[in-house]
Amino acid sequence: MVMTQAAVSRTKKPVLVAVNNSINSEQRMQALRAHTLFRCMQPDDVDALIQQSRRIRLGHHQLLYRQGMPAHHFFFVISGRLRLYRLDSSGVDRTLDSIAPGDCFAETMIYADPAEYACFAEALKSSEVLMIPVAAYKALLDAKPIYAQAALRHFAMRAVTRFHDLEIMTVQSAKERLIRYLLDLLPEDVSTGGEVELPLPKCLVASRLAMQPETFSRILAELKASGLVRVNRSRLFIADPQRLIEISH
Repeated sequence: MVMTQAAVSRTKKPVLVAVNNSINSEQRMQALRAHTLFRCMQPDDVDALIQQSRRIRLGHHQLLYRQGMPAHHFFFVISGRLRLYRLDSSGVDRTLDSIAPGDCFAETMIYADPAEYACFAEALKSSEVLMIPVAAYKALLDAKPIYAQAALRHFAMRAVTRFHDLEIMTVQSAKERLIRYLLDLLPEDVSTGGEVELPLPKCLVASRLAMQPETFSRILAELKASGLVRVNRSRLFIADPQRLIEISH
């Protein structure tokens, strides 16, 4: 199917050009060092990598990169939130994921061949990311196998998460998908309920879960009417996680 004019317009949306600023906040550097891709590295190696990286600022809905662009960098989110999405053949964008501060994305480009971004990345609000050169990071992995082992463990954890997502998307009903999504937002040690915040606008959560916004709203209204959740805009209070688990099976 030929892409619509709207789809073509989206693919031509301008990409931000990096500003020539290095990361300089000690707190932000500590957050980077705590990430699984950098945790085992010697401080001098992390510092050298940071010196070769650049901090870039994105405005609301500003595009960081386009699908199919050569991938010379991967990214660490300093602040804000980004959305990853792809366009289908009719020009409709499909949300793949949202990326929060402290997370990396596009890191699989380290070993990709050809190294091309597999999706679009845009800021959902004012955001800052650290743009890390793939070549510089890969040189560290090649020089120190222990770093490569840590990277492989990170990729293995990512793969497990993706298999979990695939199971949800292909096996579960729309209601089960939404319940599982809400439960996954809760901290792991919470069993008595708690408040969560949707990381995306509701229409994009619906896209992420492969359902229409109307379906999302209907299911959420059913859960609210049943007393299982309370809704206050983007914040939801889950009163009884165990009941939700029982419903989702």
